[in-house]
Amino acid sequence: MSPVFPMLTALSMFYYMCLRRRARTATRGEINSRRAIESNTRALPINVEIVQYAKEVLDFSSHYGSENSMSYTMWNLAGIPNVYPSSGDFTQTAVFRTYGTWWDHCPSARLPFKRTPPTFCSQDYVELAFEEPVYPTAVHILETYHPGAVVRILACSANPYSQNPPAEVRWEVLWSEAPTKVNGPQARQFTPCIKQINFPTNLIRLEVNSSLLDYYTELDAVVLHGVKERPVLSLKTSMIDMNDIDEDEDEDKYGCGMDNLNKQLSIVTLREWPSNGYFDKLPYELIQLILSHLSVPDLCRLAQTCKLLYQHCCDPLQYIHLSLQPYWARINDTSLEYLQSRCTLIQWLNLSWTGNRGAISVSGFSRFLKVCGSELVRLELSCGHFLNETCLEVITETCPNLQELNLSSCDKIPPQAFNHIAKVGSLKRLILYRTKVEQTALLSILNFCSELQHLSLGSCVMIEDYDLVASMMGAKCKKLRSLDLWRCKNITESGIAELASGCQLLEELDLGWCPTLQSSTGCFTNLARKLPNLQKLFLTANRSVCDSDIEELAANCTHLRQLDILGTRMVSPASLRKLLESCKDLSLLDVSFCSQIDNRVVLELNANFPNVFIKKSFTQ
Repeated sequence: MSPVFPMLTALSMFYYMCLRRRARTATRGEINSRRAIESNTRALPINVEIVQYAKEVLDFSSHYGSENSMSYTMWNLAGIPNVYPSSGDFTQTAVFRTYGTWWDHCPSARLPFKRTPPTFCSQDYVELAFEEPVYPTAVHILETYHPGAVVRILACSANPYSQNPPAEVRWEVLWSEAPTKVNGPQARQFTPCIKQINFPTNLIRLEVNSSLLDYYTELDAVVLHGVKERPVLSLKTSMIDMNDIDEDEDEDKYGCGMDNLNKQLSIVTLREWPSNGYFDKLPYELIQLILSHLSVPDLCRLAQTCKLLYQHCCDPLQYIHLSLQPYWARINDTSLEYLQSRCTLIQWLNLSWTGNRGAISVSGFSRFLKVCGSELVRLELSCGHFLNETCLEVITETCPNLQELNLSSCDKIPPQAFNHIAKVGSLKRLILYRTKVEQTALLSILNFCSELQHLSLGSCVMIEDYDLVASMMGAKCKKLRSLDLWRCKNITESGIAELASGCQLLEELDLGWCPTLQSSTGCFTNLARKLPNLQKLFLTANRSVCDSDIEELAANCTHLRQLDILGTRMVSPASLRKLLESCKDLSLLDVSFCSQIDNRVVLELNANFPNVFIKKSFTQ
């Protein structure tokens, strides 16, 4: 045989590998930066492309709006565009609760979990259902204000409208990218090049990271393009990007990082070696320190190499702090069962976003906590829709040392279940944002949890009398440092007076969108005089905030770092200058929609106080 043929065979194999890699890996970027491969890729056989807007918003982690209206809520993502192609701040769009890094630099900020993989940067999510399951060919996201927050798009194999739930729910990443800074707040249609998947879907999930944004991102609609029959990638191609032949094979092999977690954790047959090489000469503690830099999937893989490293990788000291949130799509009862023996000393546990659609059962969660809950100090369960009253009862019974509990957006927990939290008298942080906690249960919690330092009651719509709640806080929670009453509908100057008198250590207070507070009653003046340690004060959308309130803050709250007075008509540039001159640490000042503060004033203040981020939003 001619020596040419082996060379041709090798080249053919290399060419096939390139094509296979191209078919598996999506190109990142917007529509104007797609690689040449896309223009020569076509579906065989030809299918009629279906174009559909989201039919329904199924789930989300947070939103700026109220639970009882449509303004700035995630529900605006359903249906056709309301705003696009216009740019600006519009109430008809979907807006998440936070932006920038301001929330990471306030008294209520929480310490991050170590070992979070650098590829996971998602802060919020929203899940959208579409009418027809299709094989996705494109996803268009209509962003109308401060675009650039979307960092990941996923597709689910489960049909939310099917009467028969599947035995296994799969999530596939269609596209992902690190957060990027987009120049300008103008509207755009974001169309990343997505990965081809092998199942039809009508459930799309967007994950966002708003840390690089100068203001809230606003989304108007999501368009899903797809075909009913599975497309076949054409072999016609003109260019292969050599950057695709890289070391990312593990990403495909391990999916989101935990595809083989259960298999890896259950490996018991390990190869025998006569010697462990240089590892035999290293102190046990040093090996532990080295391994502490590995992610959880990497620990699972390393444990399969030899008995020595298996012993180190399974040491409970490696799992003192454990975050499973980055692997939310892969965690189930079996995962928790295999992790039990490794987590007997665990102190911080993050199960946020995990367990939904039947992945974690009440019994599986309960078994895990009964084995691993005795040393728990911090428990993150944000958006855990599997949680019910039994789960909260198990938490209070098995976690006697618990100090921090996050139930943010756990909106499936019934109101009566929150009574169990009152049994955890050691609590210092409690996050109940967007839950169904009722007044009776909350009063009981405040009465018995007198060590509370951080409390979030934002968007808790089932509390009838916030004045009574504030009075209880003032009487029982003397150590309170941060309090979130975002969109509390009925607190008055009476409750504010009780709160300010009893909780004088407060450093952070969010009274945004609390319409029953009026400056004419002296409530804001009272706050400024009674709470000299305030570092963050949000009075968002309170139209009555006036110059005298700002001057009182300037005179009494000199440690102020963040102030939001969006929407007031009564504040003049002169009072803002006094505030900026007095509060040397001020870093954020939101004067959006303040009628007396025009762009000229903002430019002048920015020039004189360059260390302060002064935000002025607009609508076109």
